[in-house]
Amino acid sequence: MSPGVPELRVGIVPLKNFTMLAFAGFIDTLRLAADEGDRSRQLRCQWTIMSEGRQSVRASNGTVIQPTSDLTNVPRFDYIVVVGGTLHEADPDSPVLSAYLKDVAETTPLVGLCNGVLTLARAGLMKGRRACVSWFHHLDYVAEFPELALVSDRMFLVDGNRITCPGGVSSIHLASWLVEKHLGAGAAAKGLRIMLEDSAADGAATQPLPALDIFTKTRDQRVRKAVLAMERLLDRSLELADLARLAGSTPRHLSRLFVTELGLTPKAALERMRIAKARRLITDTGWSIAQIAVECGFADASHLTRRLRASDGITPGRLRDQSRANAGHAS
Repeated sequence: MSPGVPELRVGIVPLKNFTMLAFAGFIDTLRLAADEGDRSRQLRCQWTIMSEGRQSVRASNGTVIQPTSDLTNVPRFDYIVVVGGTLHEADPDSPVLSAYLKDVAETTPLVGLCNGVLTLARAGLMKGRRACVSWFHHLDYVAEFPELALVSDRMFLVDGNRITCPGGVSSIHLASWLVEKHLGAGAAAKGLRIMLEDSAADGAATQPLPALDIFTKTRDQRVRKAVLAMERLLDRSLELADLARLAGSTPRHLSRLFVTELGLTPKAALERMRIAKARRLITDTGWSIAQIAVECGFADASHLTRRLRASDGITPGRLRDQSRANAGHAS
């Protein structure tokens, strides 16, 4: 590599309503690898924010950024990264952007961050490829692209010169993987440490799954809204009428939808979510059983103990002892 020439050059195209975490996490990983300390000079890495006509772009959280380059006035990049956003509030893809991506795809690997993979697919650039998407949108992709081979159980996926990533913190780990590939493990580790990440997660690392494991089986927006409301309000007393109102339905109709879509009543689904969270807190934290009970929406420790015994045939204390014993054997 010639002196003064960055070892990693990336063009980044944020789309309307792009997700800020995916965008910022990816860029900050490059920034921390690019220079000594946190001086942020684009020495070893170089990134260029682009849009059609250098038009400003609004993120889903309302932040507006001003790109520094037009799509057609760019240097040679090692990667072009398309950062998508909220699935149901995006504009139709620009013919100019689609043509640009088709042109650069001949020579440059394309990266779809968050729902940026949707833009690549709509441009016909994912044919014969596999794509990694968020579990939250898996069925939306299946509905629009039934022929596209999808995975939603990992952090990112490299399929030749197409790289896809569901966004969120996985964008940090994808960027770190690229940094390690081009600049070395030391540069990648430095950025992760500064961002308070313990270590790199490779592409095969699993995505955190929803609290209700069968959530991904339904595309009904009322059921999905109700389940997400349950997860958000798990520590509270929830009435079916409240869930129905949040989901835009009626109690009776919502109950029928749950049974049809998930095979569970809303009450049974809520119990299942509470038990799942309690199980995780029992095995992964040192919280008291009373604290865990309150956090998960149970009346008290005795209530949690009864429900866990009925579900799993074990008490919280015994579950914690087993978890610690297994951890000891593993070490």
